[in-house]
Amino acid sequence: MSTPTAAGMHGLGEASRWVRDWAHLVAPGGAVLDVASGAGRHARFFASRGHPVTALDRDAAALGMLRDAPLVTPLVTDLEGAPWPLADTAGFAAVVVTNYLHRPLFPSLLRALAPGGVLVYETFAQGNESVGKPSNPAFLLAPGELLERVRGQLRVVAFQDGFLAEPRPAYVQRICAIREPAPAHDPPQATAPPCYELAG
Repeated sequence: MSTPTAAGMHGLGEASRWVRDWAHLVAPGGAVLDVASGAGRHARFFASRGHPVTALDRDAAALGMLRDAPLVTPLVTDLEGAPWPLADTAGFAAVVVTNYLHRPLFPSLLRALAPGGVLVYETFAQGNESVGKPSNPAFLLAPGELLERVRGQLRVVAFQDGFLAEPRPAYVQRICAIREPAPAHDPPQATAPPCYELAG
């Protein structure tokens, strides 16, 4: 239930369906990074599945709502005006970003993934200016942009770029991609290929 201090705060409510659809690919108990988390709907979702979560946001009031959340470490940081707050060696089993775009962060987001780590990203795309906010091109992905951002670095499991009528009209782009472990240098042998179970 909303409180006066929570009115208008982002990151409330149920986890994104896109995030829920791909959560099964995250290693059990693996650490999750929730970027621009707001009040932490995704941080709480992953914590409920037994994942320790680091939640990054510049909104101290929103992060304050996570103060007592089990397994969640809130970290107040200016994602756009300050240096990346985590070590480049931070190895997360998943990096989750929704409804947020700051293009200079992409290299840091990809470096934050451990081998086998999953990037789950979903935000607004070009065309959204015709139906509402955001309408600033700086906050809208170009066609296929998420694919280009991960090309040569991650294996794409799922990608969508189009229009959603619900819960409100929006043009969105979203991706689920995995940093595959480096191949072993042992002699070749018959091994099963990676198995990334698709969402139903």
